[in-house]
Amino acid sequence: MILANLTEADRYLTLHPLFARAFDFLRNTDLATLAPGKHGIQDEQLFAIVEACAGRTRADAKLECHRRYIDIQLVLEGVDEMGWKPVADCVDPATDYDAGRDIRFFNDAPASWIVTPPGAFCLFFPDDAHAPLVGTGSIRKVVVKIAV
Repeated sequence: MILANLTEADRYLTLHPLFARAFDFLRNTDLATLAPGKHGIQDEQLFAIVEACAGRTRADAKLECHRRYIDIQLVLEGVDEMGWKPVADCVDPATDYDAGRDIRFFNDAPASWIVTPPGAFCLFFPDDAHAPLVGTGSIRKVVVKIAV
């Protein structure tokens, strides 16, 4: 898991061959005009999902993980307080892995909470369980999905 500002994204370009394209999209797209939903960047290897919703409570947030995709979750508006825990430490699955949606949920409590303000992103790898969209008020963010 990485927490950083978008201005610091170049530090992470060598971690994956598609990170340069992902951060280029985040820097050079008018994200404020993107409607909620899925937006293609590079086939199913790289795409973005814009989310705009009311924040939920910590108690309502479930840890989730993905096997096929890395997430770059950039907050645009509001503050997203994301929960985090290593998948290896999650012992109470809420669901089986859903390969079609590339997601599994856990009942475990996060080990920590990451307050992520506008302009900052969290980067979650497949071994990072995360509980996003926690906060008061509205949260608008873009999640870039990068194929492992």
